[in-house]
Amino acid sequence: MKIILLKDIPKIGNKFDIKNVSDGYALNFLIPNKLAEFAAFKKIKEIETMKLRYKDEDKLQEDLFIKNMKALNGIKIYMEEKANEKGHLFGGIHKEEIAVELKKQGHIDIKPKYIQLEHLIKEIGEFDISVKAGATFAVFKLIINNKTTEEK
Repeated sequence: MKIILLKDIPKIGNKFDIKNVSDGYALNFLIPNKLAEFAAFKKIKEIETMKLRYKDEDKLQEDLFIKNMKALNGIKIYMEEKANEKGHLFGGIHKEEIAVELKKQGHIDIKPKYIQLEHLIKEIGEFDISVKAGATFAVFKLIINNKTTEEK
């Protein structure tokens, strides 16, 4: 079945790509979760113009982000996560969570694709996280503490 992706989907494609996927995958997962829609001829024409607009906006945002990357150098972001007595987290921390924390702690709005993270962070401690956009790099420190729950 021919579909138009409405969001970036790993191993499938990027937003506004036109892809062929199995009928079951499209009808049971992608379309009900608003990740894709049927690729009707009229929609394909609309998507082509939207794709160009989206690329222009994305380029503008990347250029603005590169100018503001200096603000990231040397900052510290704190997170509290549940961990066992050995310091291993019950769930891993990935790029999306780090991007949310960066925004929440008032520093900078960043897309997860710019964060350079080889694998999930699965332990408490301090980590140097690098960010790359174009040829520009920045590094900030992520400090993960054990979330303590006190019951009364």
